[in-house]
Amino acid sequence: MDFTNLLTLAAQNHSVGLIHFIVVSIILFSIGIGVILVKRNAIWILMGIELILNASGINFVAFGFFNDSKFPHLDGQIMAIFIIIIAAAEAAIGLAIILLIYHHRRSIDPDELTELKG
Repeated sequence: MDFTNLLTLAAQNHSVGLIHFIVVSIILFSIGIGVILVKRNAIWILMGIELILNASGINFVAFGFFNDSKFPHLDGQIMAIFIIIIAAAEAAIGLAIILLIYHHRRSIDPDELTELKG
């Protein structure tokens, strides 16, 4: 039995349904929003954004898996790859900006960054 037949059998069996993926995604999204709202550190804010992006990636893969389209399982996976690429670029650029801010200000507290003069 190959992998595609195994996935199809699991989808028909519904041992882990769409609602399970949605619940995990909601939990990750809520934790990400909570981290962004509560933490006062730029690194933690970037980590919260990463959690939100991962939650959306889980949703895309789950809805792609349970979708009856012409190309099953590929729609959500392609969108998840784009989300991973965006998350990697966001992390690289965000960390570079944070390092530059720390180099000039000796702090990465977002509350202290109020002026935009260069």
